[in-house]
Amino acid sequence: MAENAKRKGFLMVSMEPTPAYEEEFNDWYDMEHIPERTRIPGFESGRRFVCLSGWPRYLSYYDLSEIGVLESEAYKKASWNGFSAWTKRMLTKVRGQYRASGTQIYPGNALTGNFTRLTLLRFRGAPDTLADRITQGVLDNFDKRTETKQIRILRSDYNNQIDYIGWIEASAPFTATMDVKLFGEAAKYLDIVNEYTPYWTRGPLAGVFGEK
Repeated sequence: MAENAKRKGFLMVSMEPTPAYEEEFNDWYDMEHIPERTRIPGFESGRRFVCLSGWPRYLSYYDLSEIGVLESEAYKKASWNGFSAWTKRMLTKVRGQYRASGTQIYPGNALTGNFTRLTLLRFRGAPDTLADRITQGVLDNFDKRTETKQIRILRSDYNNQIDYIGWIEASAPFTATMDVKLFGEAAKYLDIVNEYTPYWTRGPLAGVFGEK
């Protein structure tokens, strides 16, 4: 428990608005949702990304000082029963929503960096016994590549669903393909391989949380 308490937490949400509401969706995120979340104590960043290869189109990611931030009164007042009218409206206009929250298990305390490409790997329902294999597989695939800037491994336990997420930040698109065999038994749990680029927030936090 003492080790886990030192690890940073995270909150990640991906979704795609229906075409007729995409402009309003981005206005809502930029003008209200990201600024609202990043004012909550313990939220250390709020970033958005656009999917270049994969689905759904939009991803938001928040670095948390620790996972307990999501149990704080400040967060509870702004979430679920505390959702604004605009948030409630927009959540009826999206599809493909995926939410993950938990702890950063590798390296444990790194913040989202400055990069041009993000590769996201999801190991859906992978057991904790494969955590080391997943981590080593991601490192074996990406750690020595010249494009790689930072690697993080995340463990989500949202809603009692355990997912492992590989988060690889890069300076450019990768020129070599990934070797799935390096994940060993964990490869059968790999169900998402998406590539993203940072989204530049247009709202009041433009230049503050859009890139760090």
